[in-house]
Amino acid sequence: MDIKALNEELRGKTPKEIIEWAIAYGKKAVVTTNFRPYEAVILHACAEVKKDIPVIWCDSGYNTSNTYRHAEETIKQLDLNVKLYVPKQTAAHRDVVMGIPDINDPKHKEFTEQVKMEPFRRAMEEHKPDVWFTNLRKGQTAFRDSIDILSLSADGMLKVSPFYDWSDEDMDKYLAENNLGIETKYFDPTKVLGNRECGLHG
Repeated sequence: MDIKALNEELRGKTPKEIIEWAIAYGKKAVVTTNFRPYEAVILHACAEVKKDIPVIWCDSGYNTSNTYRHAEETIKQLDLNVKLYVPKQTAAHRDVVMGIPDINDPKHKEFTEQVKMEPFRRAMEEHKPDVWFTNLRKGQTAFRDSIDILSLSADGMLKVSPFYDWSDEDMDKYLAENNLGIETKYFDPTKVLGNRECGLHG
């Protein structure tokens, strides 16, 4: 696969056209979400092209009540085919034995493994997708600036970011035009700093 040539081919196409191309290209596609700000955009766009696309939600158990309400509203509004994955230990139990370690704490790696990496691997092993839709956009982190519309995951899966070149203003317009909600009080316990990579993409 010539990723560079494909990216050039897809540049200038609409997100819907990119999604349609990727659905046709792969055998099994999924979209992942954590219901952070602007997630309704990618979920709406993917469901418009493939209504029953599996929506993999790895819920760390540490989302804000606002995020959970937003998730429930979006799932219902878009009639999403959600596949929920949660850590094997509850947040309440982990709070007692570990808490939420600071980024410099040696336990932070184990924490991230428990609440994010293990549920994600479990989801991917069960669904075995060859196309993975994400809402990555340039300008979010240094790593995300280094990828493109199409990139390959560590294990060779095709990662597709249909809104890669879109600005926040573009996303706001999409939300308004499609009567979609947004929740800004989002908390990722593994990131601590807003400009850190979440772990799944780096």
